[in-house]
Amino acid sequence: MSKTIVFKFGGASVKDAKSIENLFNILFNRLRNRTLIVISAMGKTTNGLEEILRLKLNGDLTSSNSAKIKDFHLGICREIFPPESMIFSIIENLFMQMDRDLDKPLTQENYDAYYDQIVSYGELLSSRILQEYLCFKGIFCIWQDAREIISTNSNYRFAEVDWDKTKNLCLKHLGSKLEQYPVVTQGFIGADPKGKTTTLGREGSDFTAAILAFCLNAQSVTIWKDVDGVRNADPKRFSDTVKFEELDYREAAELAFYGASVIHPKTIKPLANLFIPLYVKSFLSPEAVGTKICQVSEPMHIPCTVVKDNQILVSFRVTDFTFIAESHIHRVYEVLKKLKLKVNMLQVSAISISIVIDMEMFALDQLISTLQNDFSVKYNDALQLITVKNQNADLVEALLKGKEALLEQVTRSTFQFVHKP
Repeated sequence: MSKTIVFKFGGASVKDAKSIENLFNILFNRLRNRTLIVISAMGKTTNGLEEILRLKLNGDLTSSNSAKIKDFHLGICREIFPPESMIFSIIENLFMQMDRDLDKPLTQENYDAYYDQIVSYGELLSSRILQEYLCFKGIFCIWQDAREIISTNSNYRFAEVDWDKTKNLCLKHLGSKLEQYPVVTQGFIGADPKGKTTTLGREGSDFTAAILAFCLNAQSVTIWKDVDGVRNADPKRFSDTVKFEELDYREAAELAFYGASVIHPKTIKPLANLFIPLYVKSFLSPEAVGTKICQVSEPMHIPCTVVKDNQILVSFRVTDFTFIAESHIHRVYEVLKKLKLKVNMLQVSAISISIVIDMEMFALDQLISTLQNDFSVKYNDALQLITVKNQNADLVEALLKGKEALLEQVTRSTFQFVHKP
């Protein structure tokens, strides 16, 4: 029996009618039975849904924003489907469901759970449209609700996978289907034990592809993006970047951890555990080689630069003339875990702890209010974190030129600094 191959398409690959037609052309010569297609929300839909939540939380009207997202999806469908297609009623029904969900009260206390219920509609819409379009073009395939196969806990917005249950659900719901037809499902979303929708973290569709590949012991995963592979820096920010033909699992995982946007941080581990290769290819140049992430014998020495925007530097200073102890660090991390905040950089001095974190709604205020009785707290926001892996002195000097580093850190192989751009 042949093994499953997993294709994952990001939002840029389905941002308009021409993009969907291009996606069909990519799949036409590659689809076979035991093909699983994971799809993200179309274009900037997730951003639009997050804006609706922001407006609702502030007590503003959201109907016009919801109508814009609906018109966006219907407009694409009018270009690629005949008027009698059932996709139009499917979209209408999904927006009716979303409007009912938006009628419920939203507060800071229930924001995370509310977020997951609303933002998940982006993937539900895109996967429905793609599945219907493939069928319309003569490739019969099955739509699969990811919430039936991805089982998680109730840690909303950053749900953790129940691997054993998910594997059993994949075998139950996907095994026989994949033997007969390709299957289209959603990235980013799952369900908790009560059946309530959860999400796996922003840009989590890559992780979905890895989860399903692991549970099905897949042959390979291919992530289709608007870049030609993994490079040693973002070509939109830096010139003369280098594309990797092959990249070791460990190197890829570290780059993702530091913030390389080409791969979600959690994607690598489940694939590496089963030695499942991950291909990063361009939907703009589908015949190009791309990058293969696999087990590589030779370590990489090429410097890699990763930039993260919207960072916050927070410093906790002890106030009772004691030195920083393990208990102080434990206290800070205890609160960070509760607030679901990941530390991108950490530095400890004799009397202070400094961390760099992503900007998250409500999180900074809650972090300060929780710890202000234990520490004197100061912060700087709207910062940029730059990480250089396999660093060398010339590159570091060039990156620092003209910038005031608020915090910097050097290890044997990595240099990090945070500054105000």
